[in-house]
Amino acid sequence: MKHWPKQQQTRSDEAAGPVAGANPPSTAPLADTAKPLPADALILIPLRSAVLFPGVLSPVTVGRASSIAAAQEAVKNELQVGFLLQRDPQKTDVGPSDLYWVGTAGLIARYITGKEGADHLVVQGLSRFQVLEFLEGWPFLVARVVLIEQPEVMTPEIEARFLQLKELSIEAIGLLPHMPDELREVVRGIGSPAALADMVANLIDVKAEEKQDILETFDLMRRLDKVLALLSARVEVLKLSREIGEKTRAQFDERQREHMLREQMRQIQKELGEDEETAAEIEELKAAVAKAGMPDEVRKHAEKELKRLQRTGEGGTEYSMLRTYLEWLTELPWKQELQQPIDIAEARRVLDEDHFGLDKIKRRILEYLAVRKLKPEGKSPILCFSGPPGVGKTSLGQSIARATGRAFQRVALGGVHDEAEIRGHRRTYIGALPGNIIQAIRRAGTTHTVLMLDEIDKLGAGGFHGDPGSALLEVLDPEQNHKFRDNYLGVDFDLSRVMFICTANVLDTIPGPLRDRMEVIQLPGYTEEEKIQIARRYLVQRQLEANGLAAEQAGLTDAALAAIVRDYTREAGVRNLEREIGSVLRRVAMRIAEGQAGQVTVDAPDLPDILGPQRFESELALRTSVPGVATGLAWTPVGGDILFIEASKVPGSGRLILTGQLGDVMKESAQAALTLAKIWTGDALADSDVHVHVPAGATPKDGPSAGVAIFLALVSLLTDKPVRSDVAMTGEVSLRGLVLPIGGVKEKTLAALRAGIHTVMLPRRNQKDLEDVPAEAREKLQFVWLDRVEEAVRFAIGEVVPAGQEKKD
Repeated sequence: MKHWPKQQQTRSDEAAGPVAGANPPSTAPLADTAKPLPADALILIPLRSAVLFPGVLSPVTVGRASSIAAAQEAVKNELQVGFLLQRDPQKTDVGPSDLYWVGTAGLIARYITGKEGADHLVVQGLSRFQVLEFLEGWPFLVARVVLIEQPEVMTPEIEARFLQLKELSIEAIGLLPHMPDELREVVRGIGSPAALADMVANLIDVKAEEKQDILETFDLMRRLDKVLALLSARVEVLKLSREIGEKTRAQFDERQREHMLREQMRQIQKELGEDEETAAEIEELKAAVAKAGMPDEVRKHAEKELKRLQRTGEGGTEYSMLRTYLEWLTELPWKQELQQPIDIAEARRVLDEDHFGLDKIKRRILEYLAVRKLKPEGKSPILCFSGPPGVGKTSLGQSIARATGRAFQRVALGGVHDEAEIRGHRRTYIGALPGNIIQAIRRAGTTHTVLMLDEIDKLGAGGFHGDPGSALLEVLDPEQNHKFRDNYLGVDFDLSRVMFICTANVLDTIPGPLRDRMEVIQLPGYTEEEKIQIARRYLVQRQLEANGLAAEQAGLTDAALAAIVRDYTREAGVRNLEREIGSVLRRVAMRIAEGQAGQVTVDAPDLPDILGPQRFESELALRTSVPGVATGLAWTPVGGDILFIEASKVPGSGRLILTGQLGDVMKESAQAALTLAKIWTGDALADSDVHVHVPAGATPKDGPSAGVAIFLALVSLLTDKPVRSDVAMTGEVSLRGLVLPIGGVKEKTLAALRAGIHTVMLPRRNQKDLEDVPAEAREKLQFVWLDRVEEAVRFAIGEVVPAGQEKKD
């Protein structure tokens, strides 16, 4: 900084004076200005919404009497003028508190007297200044000031910012419309960072307050950073504006071009007589509507839409949508077709041919078909096949379709969470389609079809797109589905003639109202002999064809099939069994393809070389050879399974420790079993903690049916007598020692048989459920029926006398 020099009160040779030919200042009488200005004082002119920068030539309009007087005084005496930004641009009478105290001193290069009391100036900015104090005694603002002069030192940091600002400025000039190319050369020729920063700050389109902030930034590096930040933001805005403008222009041009081409095409088609194609298409749709056999309400609706199509014309935006909609209406089977008579004997033959076993399920299906035969228009129930994976639920639906001569369609519901996938989308949406139900009916071409809703238990829960489970209520309710309304069609469609069959692995996840509309048929799983028969009749032949083999080239003995079932698979269904048979036949196919053999028969001793060592072996003898271990039976979504209960005691205070990721119900069952065990053993647990563990801790377990097994494990531990290794048990216990009934008898007994157990203890009140167990399994198992826990102890452990009781003879 330095104080104002006295010689600057007069015009220097470099400063530009009034331009020749310009209008002279008005000769209006001025106030007495004979009083001289101090050496370090400047005449001031307030600016409402503009900031003058050093080195910039800028137009200024003055209208206040004081500002006109100040400009005239400066021109008359060839004095420099200080330009300051006022804080409130709306204010007319301004004082020192209304102005920023940092401004730019400059010379009035041209003065043009204007009309309506406003004069115009062309001002050349020279340097920054800061006001020290305002002076009184003049008819305009006068203040003592100090000049702000910062020496320019081209450091690497300043040079880097200078080059970046120059490059960004040239880019900004290119983005601005109607900017002369010479301006780029002017920017390239500037060698002063301060001059470039001030020029860019003057040109950039930002608020006056932001420009004032740059003017007040005396440090050059900080000033360059602020200008770079503002210019970068403006460049991004200019880029986005140009991009939007180009897209808008392109879309407008494309729309104009499309309109012109369509009009030309219409005229050409008219000259060539090709308009007849559109007319023929509409006539074809009209004939299809007439032949579709729609109900009167639907036909009237279709004719109305057809008239809309004719009015729209091929070039209309709705033409394609309306044509697609009418095609859907005409291709749906509206007519009442004659149903093929159901042959019960043929249906029985087909079911026996396609499926081995499942006698109860086949009988229920034949009953279902018999009712449909006697009363075709009756409202039959919706069948739901429930069971583990691989037991043949989907293939049963295919067999029903083949047995009844109906078409078969499958709709996969796993993961469906959008109501529109059931009811369809409304036509207002782009790409709208009917729901999966109507689409399946269209693919079948008839309403006399078997429509399988697969994996209904995996239907997605309701959310932002509605609840698909609730949408299925109308589909599966015989009282409602004769007037099913798809959102896309917008008219009623009769689904009462469709035979719906559902499949599910578990029933718990199916909503109650939906489950109430279905008749559930359980498919619990297969015995070992049934699996061998299924493999011999169906699976081997299917895998022979899949691997390019003929029956004369490869085969598996019954012993090999039995070994695969027993040692390499442990499942309720036969899906893994088929995979293992495929693995064996692929090894055979490789030997035959290499020419090592022409015909191969695989026997049980060959399996370890092909499938590896046995994956499943009996752990019963090993697990239950020590006291404190019992074998329970559990139900799982994929069939039954055995469950080992292990108990141990450690010094403590009689606490019960439970591990193995047990649910609340199973924890309560264990507590009840411990109380019963304490009754039997007296003070045996007074100084001990009991730890009950159920292995496979990563698998959640819950339910009350493990009560008997936990009780026997505790009694075995406390009496130091092992539980019989060939016995498995299930049942809920009460504190009175009663054995209460449980569910899943068939699944649990088949699981015991698969694990090599031949004796199963069950609650006596479950004796009625024995008829669900296959006869073959009943012949191989011994059943022990329990009323009280004493009977379980006597059979599985031996004679144990409860504490406080004398042993009876």
